[in-house]
Amino acid sequence: MDKQFFNRSLSIPLVLAAIALFIAGLGTTSWWRDLEGRAFDILSVYQPDRPETPGITIVAIDEPSMTAVGQQWPWPRSKHAELITQLRKAGAAAIAFDVIFAEPTVADEDQSLINAMGPDIILAADESLVERPYGSTLIRTEPMLDLLDAGAKTGIASLSMDGDGVLRTIPRYEDGFMAMLLKETGGGAKLANNGGKLLQYFGGAGSYPTVSYYQALDPDNFLPPDYFKGQIVMVGFALQATADVGVATPDAFETPFTLQTKQLTPGVEVQATIFDNLRNNLSITPAPAWLKWVMLLVGAVVALSISRPKAPWKKIVILMGAVAGSLIGSWLVLRFGRFWIAPNGLALMMICGAISIAVRDFAAEQRQRRQVQMAFGQYLSPEMVEKIAADPSLLNLGGERRELTILFSDIRGFTSISEAMKDDPIGLTRMINTILTPLSDIIMEHGGTIDKYMGDCIMAFWNAPLDDPDHALHAIQAAQKMLAAMDKINRDIQELHSDIQIPPIKMGIGINTGSCVVGNMGSDRRFDYSVLGDAVNLASRLEGKCKDYDVDILVGEHTADAVKSLSFQKVDRIQVKGRLAEEQVYTIKQQ
Repeated sequence: MDKQFFNRSLSIPLVLAAIALFIAGLGTTSWWRDLEGRAFDILSVYQPDRPETPGITIVAIDEPSMTAVGQQWPWPRSKHAELITQLRKAGAAAIAFDVIFAEPTVADEDQSLINAMGPDIILAADESLVERPYGSTLIRTEPMLDLLDAGAKTGIASLSMDGDGVLRTIPRYEDGFMAMLLKETGGGAKLANNGGKLLQYFGGAGSYPTVSYYQALDPDNFLPPDYFKGQIVMVGFALQATADVGVATPDAFETPFTLQTKQLTPGVEVQATIFDNLRNNLSITPAPAWLKWVMLLVGAVVALSISRPKAPWKKIVILMGAVAGSLIGSWLVLRFGRFWIAPNGLALMMICGAISIAVRDFAAEQRQRRQVQMAFGQYLSPEMVEKIAADPSLLNLGGERRELTILFSDIRGFTSISEAMKDDPIGLTRMINTILTPLSDIIMEHGGTIDKYMGDCIMAFWNAPLDDPDHALHAIQAAQKMLAAMDKINRDIQELHSDIQIPPIKMGIGINTGSCVVGNMGSDRRFDYSVLGDAVNLASRLEGKCKDYDVDILVGEHTADAVKSLSFQKVDRIQVKGRLAEEQVYTIKQQ
């Protein structure tokens, strides 16, 4: 297995697993739960599933009623008894009071309300947890016992907000206020397993049909005929400020629609919403904890898929589409499946996963680029190194057989020069650099790969690691330019060593084309990108034969056949050491 692939296949799952654990840890924090709550607020109010008709008609204890009644709250209980009488007369099917009649008042007033009670009346009770330094106390406040003995039913009307103050959840009471109302109006079969589910709101404040208390006291004069006929009526507060001096805040709550309307919803409307959720099976089931892990796994898979395209803009487009898809999918499941799976974890997993993989791949690419530059920078032109670094697939570093053109060049008479300068090794080094530097530049300018330096000899080849269909021609052109550069090289040497009499140096070049094996060769600790084959040996022998035939270049038969744009002159048919077959060799005709 390729080491780079192995590293990627191991490191990416570890990175994604770490991100998943981090997001799972975020899920335990209050601010993350608040963020998921906000996502619910945004998605649940978009085209919500609404009941065909509202299940509750509200009689609001509001500011106009306070003015009309002309009395401070609490009103005489005979006033509520009068309301019950009028509602029954108007044909109301049931009456619920979101008002707690817990304490006795004036005896006559209390008795008038007791007399008005019956099985069609549901009264609110309250349950609250009082925290003290020495412990907690659960306090349940019930309506007066005389009211219940007179036939009324009661249910817990307490509501509890989420940590961010938004009311989203159906209370977990078996004898909840709206559960008891639904039971008494014939909907008891729909009550199972709703506690703890999420509320589907249908609108902001004022979404339910509402009349003022004073209007319900005189429906003949203030309301259309048969307005209350067959209706379930709920009486409750709908005030901008609290009616009770002893209560710090009005009976109003922040709901998902508050984000849009900037208004609180009266508690009586929240109760009506709970009633319709229960009656129409519209409550929303929150996702279990295990499903959140599944969504993180899905997010990891999507992040991995996003990393496949190479173009950054494609990654961004796919990521944006995936995040949008998570939001749309979450809404579709909520809207039509009545199931809530927050998109936050999935979206964050995809974003963080995709970014982490992109950063990891970018770092790996940069590391690979540096490795390529280190490996090939010494014997390829910068342009070729940059091309390979940009597309490493151009390389096959494991070794491959392909047709190459090989060049060997050697300086004539350099041995005697080295002997003369044996006491000046620094000067000799400068001289060899003066010779090899321009010759190497010429080779790389013509697309050649420098294999190695052997003293004053250069070995180079063409058609690897990058494809070069005209490799034979480019090798010949490089050789011609190398020979043409010798005059300047000699002048530079004379200037560098003006104190020493150095004869002009010459060069012999051998070029051959043939099938070779090219790739990284050496040991596990040290290797070079090099070439092996019979064609290499022949090119080396041709370079050595140049002085025997007194020519600057000797070219093998396959090279001459491959270059049709130049004229070659036959030199001899030779048999070099180590080869049984004879080889026709050529030199370039002088123009």
